[in-house]
Amino acid sequence: MNNTFKMIIGAGFAVAVAFYANSISTHETHGGFLVLAAIFGAYMAMNIGANDVANNVGPAVGSGALTIGGAIIIASIFEAAGALIAGGDVVGTIKKGIIDPAAFGGDPMIFVYAMSAALLAAALWLNLATWLKAPVSTTHSIVGGVLGGGIAAGGFAIVSWGTMGKIAASWVISPVLGGVIAAIFLYIIKSQIVYKEDKLEAAKKVVPILVALMTAAFVTYLTIKGLKKVWPVIVELLSFLPQTKKPGIGIALLFGTIGAGITYVFVKPRIAKKVVGLDNSRASINLLFTIPLIFAAALLSFAHGANDVANAVGPLAAVYDALTTHGVSEKASIPLWVMVVGGLGISIGLALFGPRLIKTVGSEITELDQMRAFSIMMAASITVVIASQLGLPVSSTHIAVGAIFGVGFLREWLDSKNMDEKQVKLQAEVEKQHTLKAELDTCTNEEPAKKLELIEAHKKQKKKVKSLKRALRENYVKRGMVKKIVAAWVITVPAAATLSAIIFYVIKGFN
Repeated sequence: MNNTFKMIIGAGFAVAVAFYANSISTHETHGGFLVLAAIFGAYMAMNIGANDVANNVGPAVGSGALTIGGAIIIASIFEAAGALIAGGDVVGTIKKGIIDPAAFGGDPMIFVYAMSAALLAAALWLNLATWLKAPVSTTHSIVGGVLGGGIAAGGFAIVSWGTMGKIAASWVISPVLGGVIAAIFLYIIKSQIVYKEDKLEAAKKVVPILVALMTAAFVTYLTIKGLKKVWPVIVELLSFLPQTKKPGIGIALLFGTIGAGITYVFVKPRIAKKVVGLDNSRASINLLFTIPLIFAAALLSFAHGANDVANAVGPLAAVYDALTTHGVSEKASIPLWVMVVGGLGISIGLALFGPRLIKTVGSEITELDQMRAFSIMMAASITVVIASQLGLPVSSTHIAVGAIFGVGFLREWLDSKNMDEKQVKLQAEVEKQHTLKAELDTCTNEEPAKKLELIEAHKKQKKKVKSLKRALRENYVKRGMVKKIVAAWVITVPAAATLSAIIFYVIKGFN
């Protein structure tokens, strides 16, 4: 499918959304702004699909557990299902409380301008990041958009800088947490299975435990993040559960423990049966993680749809609420049609433009196999659970990509300790450099020709060692990609904020 055809399909979706928005806004004053915001919302949703969803399925694709086509189908279905089945009923119109709604002076149209600008700015930034092959945070893009639109509307005093400080801290917290947890799980797999003499016997014992832990993590994660909308229905049907508005960490951990126990009992005999006939190799061990990875990709996509789609289309819901109530609310209900725009738009964006970022996340940062991808998926679910309970404002994108970094750097460290063939070659060249340096140090000024020859030889050897080190490090983690992605993370909020402020003034200038 060529890019022109993709653009036509994307434009067709936006036009269809615009027609629907127009059909429900004919009786409203300034109804044209709902149409405009709806187009921006459709564009935003498609860009989320193109950029953000890659984190949920990229590792599975990079490891070979899923094809790109299979990943797109699974993610599209489960993202849309998460948005429509378990997506939030209500969203904060001022994302994460970063600006004061009172600063709009009760003028709903200024608020509409700001939220429309936020949507378009966030979408444009995501589009640029996707083109640059940089996975960035959708949430931070929206935060930047709302921040810029709010400042343009009410000045810098409108901003809650304490909240912004926490968000900035998440640029470090998210990838570090994800990277450390992913590295821990990969180290467990390597030390308890891969480095054992009888890998298959070790796998029979350890893999069921790891899969059960993954189930516990995902069930806990999905209970907290994905069941908020349907929780009142669940507690009504199951009266023995705590009668709360949303599930707490205690009940989520209980569900996770039950899920882990059931999974362990189910998986253990099947793993024992599956290893029969396999050879005692790393490749065979990798095969045991394939099916868990497919389930993980589906569950992460469902949770992302349930949790992040509402955040992404929040400004569209806010515009709809402001135009229908003629006021500025701190909370706005999300109409079903807005969630449909979010869920369907993400699926369309993923199918049309997602492969670009899926390849980046899956194979262009570090080389992944199934056990490495499994560690990344584990880190993604566990980190979000920990962070949500500690009140840390983390990004799922930063967690997933940080986990990939962690896996790559652990590989580099372990191989340097185990001295594989490439490390042995490097060590030999380093020793040769040291030998030349020692000869140079002992060479006297009375031997100028020999000294000059040794100086040149030492320089060449030093460059050779440096080049080998760089090539070896790039083999584990592409440093250029790391720098590009981190730079994109750092500038996401200010870039989206600047774009939003400019768009706000343009919209306001035409009205």
